[in-house]
Amino acid sequence: MEKSFQYSESELILLLRQRNEQAFSYLYDHYSGALYASILTIVIDEATAADTLQEVFIKIFKQIDTYDSLKGRLYTWMLNIARNAAIDTTRSKGFQKSQQNQSLSENVYELAGSVTIVADDLGLRKLVHRLRPEWKVLIELSYFEGYTQDEIAKLLSIPLGTVKTRLRAALKELHKLIKE
Repeated sequence: MEKSFQYSESELILLLRQRNEQAFSYLYDHYSGALYASILTIVIDEATAADTLQEVFIKIFKQIDTYDSLKGRLYTWMLNIARNAAIDTTRSKGFQKSQQNQSLSENVYELAGSVTIVADDLGLRKLVHRLRPEWKVLIELSYFEGYTQDEIAKLLSIPLGTVKTRLRAALKELHKLIKE
């Protein structure tokens, strides 16, 4: 039976900066699932999300020396890298073309028998994308990814009061868009 071990965050960071392979394996094993789930909420396509996840871990490997523990936890830093990579992926021309070229039959088979209502099916995500960027990010994080307002404030490094004010304004604007 293999002995399970756990690194403290400071030990893990130190080993990652030393390019320790076991530490990177540990990082991947313990964080890839959460980062993949976060990427998948933005990218939606599983294969593209998996590719983006690999790019994220390459960026983490290359940029670990830029991580600053005074600015936040390691997971938050990695989550920002993942989120930014996912957004970059969806903005790429290749991704947009692949989404346009996806055949109808693929969607029909994927959705066959599905009775779950997804926010996209209601057109809610399209309305959210019409909001100001600073509002859109907050709605995405709070309603689609499940972050609390306090977590969002820490994640984006903005005051909690600003998060609350912007979310309130975003919800009012979203309400107007829904009524259109």
